[in-house]
Amino acid sequence: MIRLLPHRAAQPHAVAGLHCAVSRGGDGLDIVYRVESPAEALVLPIPAEPLRTDGLWRSTCFELFVQEAAGSYCEFNFAPSSRWAAYHFTGRREGMAPLEQDVPPAIQFDSVAMLLSVRLEGVPAGVLRCGVTAVIEEQDGTISYWALRHGGDRPDFHDPDCFVLEVPPAG
Repeated sequence: MIRLLPHRAAQPHAVAGLHCAVSRGGDGLDIVYRVESPAEALVLPIPAEPLRTDGLWRSTCFELFVQEAAGSYCEFNFAPSSRWAAYHFTGRREGMAPLEQDVPPAIQFDSVAMLLSVRLEGVPAGVLRCGVTAVIEEQDGTISYWALRHGGDRPDFHDPDCFVLEVPPAG
């Protein structure tokens, strides 16, 4: 598992760490996020139907950014409730549009182990350059922003400097 880092401008109180693993399987990705925190310290949405839902980033949400050619990229949001969202951008925070998904992501959350597992189908072939991120809200109101690398003085997961994970093709 790889370690995500909290942004220096938004440090957590109850979260000791966050780790992630990303692997290819066929034309999909398997993603596992592990939060080092007691579940009762976090704001976690109640389980719900796995529906596309906007605004998940306003509370505890796990995210994946996948860069495409010429600066375009896709953003995926996964909530512990099993709600999800997917967007396509033509450039940094430009040209946002819903990204259609033939198969919604399969999301499972284990609050005892604090694991969120996601199966995402239909990702492009070839090496993927990704940003793996999370927003974690704590019961005391603290919100921390986690990424493999942060690019600026404020949390911004859309910053190309955050897209540092290279995921090879399945093989």
